Amino acid sequence: MTMKYPKTLLALGSALMLNSASAQEKVEPKEGQSKVQIAILLDTSGSMSGLIEQTKTQLWKVVNTFIGAKQNGQVPFVEVALYEYGSGPGPHHLRAIQPLTRDLDQISEDLFALKTSGGTEYCGAVISRATTELKWDTSADVYKAIFIAGNEPFTQGPINPEGACKSAIAKGIIVNTIHCGDEQAGISGGWKSGALLADGSFLVINHNAAVVHIEAPQDARIVALNEKLNKTYIAFGKIGNQKWAAQTAQDSNANRNKESGAAVQRAVAKSSQNYWNANWDLVDRSTEKDFDWAKVKKEDLPKEMKELDLEGKKKFVADKRAERVKVQKEIQTLNEARSKFVAEKRREAGEGGEETLDVAVTKTVRDQAAKKGYQFGK
Repeated sequence: MTMKYPKTLLALGSALMLNSASAQEKVEPKEGQSKVQIAILLDTSGSMSGLIEQTKTQLWKVVNTFIGAKQNGQVPFVEVALYEYGSGPGPHHLRAIQPLTRDLDQISEDLFALKTSGGTEYCGAVISRATTELKWDTSADVYKAIFIAGNEPFTQGPINPEGACKSAIAKGIIVNTIHCGDEQAGISGGWKSGALLADGSFLVINHNAAVVHIEAPQDARIVALNEKLNKTYIAFGKIGNQKWAAQTAQDSNANRNKESGAAVQRAVAKSSQNYWNANWDLVDRSTEKDFDWAKVKKEDLPKEMKELDLEGKKKFVADKRAERVKVQKEIQTLNEARSKFVAEKRREAGEGGEETLDVAVTKTVRDQAAKKGYQFGK
């Protein structure tokens, strides 16, 4: 399956959380929860700065693909892993940046920290690493996908990429390849055959193109509501303030790239269950099945909660949760209207649904996940 979309690199990806290095505790998903697992493998060699720019500003958009999705009646949560290759350390010039995580802010932070440098691009090696070392769900019903993007021949390196792709699909992991450059060069360089071996799609993009964002009347209000949403978080524990600051930092990164739509898409992502912060936010943590107030230490609470009795603490958290739900619902309602406005503008401009990469990657994810029983709203 070949798709040629020369305008933008949508967010591959897409919500997530548990930075294994910094999370205070591992919070397991609810039993039977539906999930999506996506690994993003980015070429960070010298010529790939445009690719990184597109990906970091569009992370939120791919996550938002699953906001209206359901599988077996459940809304799935999204886990994302991040790798770089082509400039990393070691014999294969690659680096595992994040394992499969629900920590969207951590993924965003890592994307914004990426830099390009000289190196050799070994697609087979990075696909093999992602396939073997990530904690992929063993269920055949879970949508598991690798998106690998780069511009050099797919066949480079000591590890056979065809074998790596076959190993991936043997574990139920689809491999989608994104060639940054000429379509024919991507085909002759092995990018298309790699995708076909792993039931994936072969995409062709212009990685240096600017992301096109259609402004809508709802945008300003959605971004403003993001500020109200932030006031509903209760940082607690050893990493609470650190992660709260990270939330603000990633808001700033999105706002600095608002011309690409990053600020709006981030706010929409934060209105969904995919924006999960139970490892540092007491509102999210209190909804987990294993949460126990007796285990919450006074010193781990924010100043305004330290002297409250148990009922006072419960009310404080419940009030924040109610306010959050209210703001999230308003953002979602605005986003529904926004989506209709943007769709109409695209029709007026004569843009089809497969002319830009953001539309193409979203369609790829939707089509592939639908085969696993995920149902998407219109």
